[in-house]
Amino acid sequence: MTAVRPASTPLQADVLPPPRRRSGRGERTARLLFVVPTAVYIAAYFGYPLVKNLLMSFQNYTTATFFTGEAPWVGFQNFSRAVHSNLFVPALGHTALFTAVSIVGQFIIGMALAVFFSRRFPLNKFLRGLLLLPWLLPSVASSAVWRSIFEQDNGILNRVLEGVGLIDEPIGWLTSTSWALTAVIIANVWAGIPFNATILYGGLQEISEDLYEAAALDGATGWRAFRHITLPLLRPVISVVLVLGVVYTVKTLDGILALTNGGPSNATQTIPVRAYQESFVNFSFGVGAAYNTFLILISLVFAVVYLRANRRAVDE
Repeated sequence: MTAVRPASTPLQADVLPPPRRRSGRGERTARLLFVVPTAVYIAAYFGYPLVKNLLMSFQNYTTATFFTGEAPWVGFQNFSRAVHSNLFVPALGHTALFTAVSIVGQFIIGMALAVFFSRRFPLNKFLRGLLLLPWLLPSVASSAVWRSIFEQDNGILNRVLEGVGLIDEPIGWLTSTSWALTAVIIANVWAGIPFNATILYGGLQEISEDLYEAAALDGATGWRAFRHITLPLLRPVISVVLVLGVVYTVKTLDGILALTNGGPSNATQTIPVRAYQESFVNFSFGVGAAYNTFLILISLVFAVVYLRANRRAVDE
């Protein structure tokens, strides 16, 4: 006969220990352990320099401050000196032109390359890897290469243009006030193309091929498919790429310094260059901090736009 086990009584069921749960305090402690290192890093490497720059922009901070420790409070005097400088308006205009043309050039070429590499063909992955080289090279090293390319007498750019008959005499790309900013923009566009192409290429991979096949049945191919399918679906990625590009480009300094150092005759002066020269050439650290504050405000506006665009992209 098979033995029948007696059913558990309510009393026995109540005796069983409840499942162990992690206390709320333990969960909060674990969260803090993950958050604290990041918070400390941000405060040390971003928060402190930002606050220090804001304080310096309201102080008479000079080389004497390093010895005496005294930096008298001067209010908005540094901002007044920066705004009333005869280089402020040209620097602001050059910054706007440099940023706008660079962003448009990087985006158009980056989009074209992203569409090109979204197709399958031999050596696709190898060529995409080579596309990242401008992004990986240090800006000073790439600027040195561009200096040799823009060299007036022996530069390859002038030789090619003369060879095809586009110019009759060499152009002083880095020594002419008419061409210096153009040369700097060309070098910056080249450096920013990989970022645009890589992000846009990733966005294109998320678009289903079925949409293009269905559109082709209705006769929407080529430019029509790109306009009515690719662009609308890629809009969240495009907005993020453009806003991030503006934030990165508006603060460009090392490439301009390596190519022209703000010259010739201040033709490539921008807000970051003015901040550098006031701080480390004229040693007027307060005025340089004021220029940096203007730059922070400009970047903050586009950062807010980026956050809104990123949130909209997540929602969509």
